[in-house]
Order: sequence, then C-alpha cells, then structure tokens
Amino acid sequence: MAAITFPGTNLTLGDPEHIPLRTLPRREDLEEALKALILSPSGWRTVFGPDGESGDMTITPTHEVIVATAAGVFADYLKKKSGLAHPALILGMDTRPTGPAIADLMSRAFIFSGCSLIHIFIAAAPEIMAYARSTESGAQGFVYISASHNPLGHNGLKFGLCDGGVLGGAEAVSLIETFLSRIRADDAIDKARLAVQNADTRLLAESYAGALLRKKEALSAYETFAGEIAGGPASGDLFSLIRMSLSESPLGVLADFNGSARTVSIDRSFFRSLGLRFAYINEIPGGIAHRIVPEGESLVPCALALEKEHSLDPSFVMGYVPDCDGDRGNIVFWDEGLKKARTLEAQEVFALTCVSELAFLVQSGVLKYDNKGNALTRAAIAVNGPTSLRIDRIASAFDIPVFRCETGEANVVGLARKLREKGYMVRICGEGSAGGSIIHPQAVRDPLSTIMALVKILTLKSVNDRQGLYEIWCDLSGQTEMYREDFTLADIIASLPAFTTTGIYTPEAQLTIQAGDHAKLKERYQEIFLSEWENKKTRLGERYGISGWEASAFTGSDEKRGLVSFGEAGRGGLKIHFIHESGRITASFWMRGSATEAVFRVMADAEGSDPRLERELIEWQRHLVTLAAPSGQE
Repeated sequence: MAAITFPGTNLTLGDPEHIPLRTLPRREDLEEALKALILSPSGWRTVFGPDGESGDMTITPTHEVIVATAAGVFADYLKKKSGLAHPALILGMDTRPTGPAIADLMSRAFIFSGCSLIHIFIAAAPEIMAYARSTESGAQGFVYISASHNPLGHNGLKFGLCDGGVLGGAEAVSLIETFLSRIRADDAIDKARLAVQNADTRLLAESYAGALLRKKEALSAYETFAGEIAGGPASGDLFSLIRMSLSESPLGVLADFNGSARTVSIDRSFFRSLGLRFAYINEIPGGIAHRIVPEGESLVPCALALEKEHSLDPSFVMGYVPDCDGDRGNIVFWDEGLKKARTLEAQEVFALTCVSELAFLVQSGVLKYDNKGNALTRAAIAVNGPTSLRIDRIASAFDIPVFRCETGEANVVGLARKLREKGYMVRICGEGSAGGSIIHPQAVRDPLSTIMALVKILTLKSVNDRQGLYEIWCDLSGQTEMYREDFTLADIIASLPAFTTTGIYTPEAQLTIQAGDHAKLKERYQEIFLSEWENKKTRLGERYGISGWEASAFTGSDEKRGLVSFGEAGRGGLKIHFIHESGRITASFWMRGSATEAVFRVMADAEGSDPRLERELIEWQRHLVTLAAPSGQE
C-alpha cells in the first residue's frame, strides 16, 4: 500500500512499513493511560506524544489500543443508529503531528468493523461537519481527530452524526460508558490488535487513494454552506451589496493560520470571492509557529503582521487567528485613533458578532418590533455560563432573552436546539468565554462566521431609508449620538456595553485543586461564602452599590437559578450573580472543575471599564475555592 502525502505538508497516510500493535502494551500501562484520558461530549483527549508540547509523530502501543477500541465502539454505535451493516463514515484531522498515526489506526479498525470509510485527511472542524451534513458525502457520521486549542503533543477524538454536530447529551454519555466497559475487558488488547492487523488492506488503500478527491468535495460543500450561513434570512442580493460596498471602500483581512487545518480550507477563495482583500502568514500545514490557543500572546504575531500590511494597504483593518482545528478565530484590528493594531478579548469578539447578527435580523425584517419597541419575534441567544453579562445588555437592547448552560460546545448547541423546539428563533449561540460564534444552522464555531459578521456590520451601511447595521444598533441601544457615517471598527467596539471580565486562559482563571467530590466541595464553598459575605457585603455595597446575590447552577444544557444548596451544581458550573441596589445584576463570579483533571477554572465579570471590582471579585473567588478544596490550599 503506497503512502499518501498531502500537498504542501510532510504528513503522510498509509506508511507501508507500519504494522500497528506489533508490540502489545502491558495491562497496567493501559490502566495508567486511561487515568489521563479526558472523556467528555466535547471530545476525548489525552497526551499522545512523549510530552504535552512534543512534535513527535509516533504514539505508544498503549494509545494504539485506546484508539482502535474507540473506533470499534463508534462503528458499532453508528451501525445500530443507522440500521446499516456498512454505514459510511467520514474521517478527518487537524495538523497535529500524531494525527496520521491515529487516523491510520482508526481507518483500519473502521474497515475491520464493516464501515465504508470516507477519508478527507486534513480538514477544519467546520469543514468536516459541513461535509457530513451534505448530501454529497452520503455519510451517516464522522470522526474528527483533534485536541482543538490544547498544546501540540495532545490529540483527541470528536464523534458526530450527519446533522453536522458532535454527539451530545445522553448519547455522548452512553458512548463513553460503552468505551470504558470495552477497554477494561480482559480481551481488549487482543481485540484491538485483531482489528488493526486484519483490516482489508485493499479497502484501506482505496480510502487513502480517494482522500484528495473527497477533500475537494468537502471544500465545495463547506463553501456552499458558509455562504448559506452568512446570508441567513437575507434576500439573495446580500453578497452583491457587500461587493458593491467593497468596490467603493475596500476592506482587507489578514489571517495568521498558525499551521492549522485552516491552511488547507476555503478561507482564501471564500473571502476573495466576496471582493475582500486577503493576506495570510504561517500558512504551511503543521507549521505551528506559536502557542495554539488564540488568546493573549498568541494574537501578537497577527497584530504585528496587520500593522505591516496596513502600512502597505490601509484597507487591511482586521485579522484573525484560529486554533489548530480551525473552529474559532479571535480578532485583532487596526485602531485608527491609536495608529496601531489592537487585540480583542474573546468576550468582546462574541459580543461584536451578536450585535452584528441581531442587527442583521432587524435589517432583514426577521426581528420585528411594535411601535413601543417591544419585540414581536420570539428570539433568543444561547450561551455558556461564563459568558459575560455584556451579552445580556446587548440582548436587552434588542428585547430578547439570554439562556445559559454548562461550558461545552455540545451543551450550547443542545440548549439552542431545545429553545427552537419551544418556538424561539436562535440565530446565534456560542461560548463567549472562548470566543467564536455558532450561527444557525451550524453546530460548531467558525471563524468565517465571526469575520462575516464584522464584514456585514462594516459594509451594510445606511443608504437612503435603509438603516445600516451599526445605525440600527446605536438606535436600539440608546446611543444615537455614537453613530457617524464614516464609522470604524473601533467605533463599534467602543459602543459595546462596558464590562471587565477575567480572561478564561489567564493564569488567575485557573486553580490546581484536588477536588474529589465536586458537589461536596461546592457545599463547603457555600458555607465559606455565606460566612464571608457578611463581612464583604458592607464593603461591596459602599464601593460598588452591591446589596445582594443569587446563585445559579449549569449542568448540561440546563440552568437552575435561585439555588438553595450549591451542591446541586454537582460537576457543572456554579455562578454567583451580584445584585446592585437598583435591582439589576451588575457583576458575577463563576467556577467549574474539570471532571478528570485537578483543575478548577474561575472567572469574574463586572459592569464598567474600571477593573477594580473584577480584580477584587476574582481574588475573592480564588480564595473561596482554595479554602473549599479538601486540602484547603491551591
């Protein structure tokens, strides 16, 4: 079987010399590896390389058994779900070095299990999911090999069906339970070896040989779907309006691909087809140039490149940085007032997208109001627990509610689906704490959606009696004085409700905690909080006007407010809302512990641009969680 090398990369599939599981692992090594395996609806992840930062392309026999077993479990699930003896399954991956080795093992196990394998090699997460839901693929499900924003030596698996989203809820839990049962069976190692060494190599070679053709189909399906997402409820002339605007006022976008799966996706062709000017850096697949998570220092190279590009062509005013699987992209922009490029916080990126997409619904006549400004359309936004209250203020301007759920893309998408079943129109949902947005009918974050939201608000301007998106936002938010015809992206950002929020990937947002029972930890946390509240409330009241609080729990796609016992949050998120003397919630802090790691993530959020309240709250939150931990210390 000849190896397949993807153009422009050093990543190959189908190494003829490779015989998987030639060496069998010890049972105790397998058990140790399982302890480090993170299993959640959002993905299964672990460190496959020698260490978390390694660029090594090999994986251990222990991880070969894990991967082969996972493939067999999903193959059986898909056969039962579809009712087919030979369901079609799409397999793709991001650009991590261990991807080809994992893909080869899964390919063999899927073929051994009777699946018809559709291999597309390197693909962005939104791309494989768009392809899965298209009629062209003919697939009943997909597996995507990625660890998203985790460091280079990590990798993982995402499982989904032909609706274009990852498995969530009870089905994801059932898949995990089946996997754990099978991998802990006495014959797990022997069954894994049987599967990967006895797959039909002719079928394996055919799937590899057809990978490039199938990749072209995936790109075509994705480009079509991305256009449908951007257009949404608008009439068919949206893109002609954008092109006309760009012909008069050019707009340039720069991408720092950072060697991600977006290096071989549709970004160049899609944006250029709209008349946008497009430039990019770090475009070699697998050439990871800096930290993968697109936050903080990871945005600096893009900002510097944008400044250089802007000096050559002033139309270049924004850039984006995706993570390795390309399902989100955080933003840098040219600030005309400061004459330099600035980075945006993830919460600000999501807020901008919400403003644009909601104004787009108003302009399109989908979101309607009576003569008193009350919304006649039953619309909503779905977000995760740590998303800033800024989104509530934005939604309030459009007279629509915000619903929250536990952290995790699958939870947010599940909540949005539940809301639609209740009659709500949910155009946009997402995790503000991580940036990126999910625009219906997508079921995954996509940087193209974020960029297109910004392109729309910058290009769909006021003409005659037709209000532009930014003018609509200024009117509905009571900021008519902010609007001017020659507005910039900096003006739009300045019009957002002011909030100071802890960045979820900053050092102060993470605590190393041996939690044990998360529910009991939260019960101890409640005792400490109530005791310290008596001393804190006077200070918070005098300085910030805070007079009370309310607790909420986020578990799966559900939120429960007015908690009596904080332990009801279990392993989910817990949020304390701080109530101003005016009766309005003006601040909060949040926490959620990992189900498999000794890590608690914490966050504080406070209205206004003065950082002092956010700083005081995050310090207090860290103190409370640390005291509540069994050891009583970080």
